[in-house]
Amino acid sequence: MSNDYLESIKKQFQYYKMLADKTFLQINEEAFHWQYNDDSNSIAMIISHLSNNMRSRFTDFLTSDGEKAWRNRDLEFEPQSAKKEELIKIWNEGWDCLLNEINNLTDNDLNIIVYIRNEGHTVIAAINRQLAHYPYHIGQIVMLGKMLTNGSWNSLSIPKGQSQAYNDGKFAQPQQEIHFTDEFLNQPKA
Repeated sequence: MSNDYLESIKKQFQYYKMLADKTFLQINEEAFHWQYNDDSNSIAMIISHLSNNMRSRFTDFLTSDGEKAWRNRDLEFEPQSAKKEELIKIWNEGWDCLLNEINNLTDNDLNIIVYIRNEGHTVIAAINRQLAHYPYHIGQIVMLGKMLTNGSWNSLSIPKGQSQAYNDGKFAQPQQEIHFTDEFLNQPKA
């Protein structure tokens, strides 16, 4: 295993953060708190859940259990009263915790055993677990954003009906080695 893994996961995490960030730019304050019903999550709840999960999992990542005693997971799924700016601040605090810890990892750390709820995982397995968990919820954020913009959604990838034009442009260029996230991460922010 080489730094390719660490670089790849950083880009993967940054890509999924970017999808949510671009969704947040397209929705208003009310949309952050909208719930389909009492059993569903609002975007604000998902932000609270993911941020607290990130801070819990990645604070003292190599030395303490990823489920911290201070975390109250059930509270994350209660209606949130924070305003859009505060929610984005909470969101970024979680990501800063995760990315700072990932940035400090070396190849030598990848096979260390870390614990989540008292279950041992290699660092790779623990990171992969979160790399599956976070996009699951970010997909929910994007889906809610699409619904709540009510027809004024700006696509975060290839817009409907433009796949052929996109592919034609790609295949008109020489082959290049690039991670799928690079092209999205280098796009201007909306």
